[in-house]
Amino acid sequence: MNLRTFFQDFTDLIFPRCCEGCEKSLIGNEETICTICRISLPRIDRNGLNQDALRYKFVNVPEIVFSHAFLLFTKKSKVQRLLHAFKYKGKKEVGILLGIMFGQEMLASGELPAADLIISVPLHEKKKKSRGYNQSDLLAEGFSSVTGIPWSGDILQRVKYTETQTGKSKTERRENVKGVFEITGKIDQKSIIIMDDVLTTGATLEECVQTLIQAGCNQFFILTIALAEH
Repeated sequence: MNLRTFFQDFTDLIFPRCCEGCEKSLIGNEETICTICRISLPRIDRNGLNQDALRYKFVNVPEIVFSHAFLLFTKKSKVQRLLHAFKYKGKKEVGILLGIMFGQEMLASGELPAADLIISVPLHEKKKKSRGYNQSDLLAEGFSSVTGIPWSGDILQRVKYTETQTGKSKTERRENVKGVFEITGKIDQKSIIIMDDVLTTGATLEECVQTLIQAGCNQFFILTIALAEH
């Protein structure tokens, strides 16, 4: 055992580090999410029913050529705890790590989109100031770090403050986000990954796409960390 490992083990005895997924103590070189949780988190099968449901959400937007979610979101699950940790408890490292894990698995599967740029779905400045950061930026940062695809959290801005989408139908969600995004400056990239945390109806992502189409982008890949089960 080297000196660094000894001090880490000693510190863990006094100030135990806990997994953000299951709240059990982290051991050895584990960071943020324990090994068991990393392995057992419910992935979306690329050939399964959940993937089919995800694909159909964007069937009326031909510019969206590919969509995929990393994990399945269900209430009171480890995925919900992880999302809650980095959205509402300030655990930024969880968001970055989930982005890294997602990127690593897409690389390993050979399904990484050939995109020019990753754009994270923006928060309104009021909400971003209240939270301290945009959770989608963390996901994009982690994903970019392992895939090499550059990302931006500034090109697309949310210029209208809207009510929460929770509890709204897809039609209501579409109306709620209509015209809320704007492009700031020139965008030269044509093939874009749009990254967000949870996909429900897809209304917000569609509005992002429509705004970027007006700026000259013509091919989109939707990637989210989780797909909400209905």
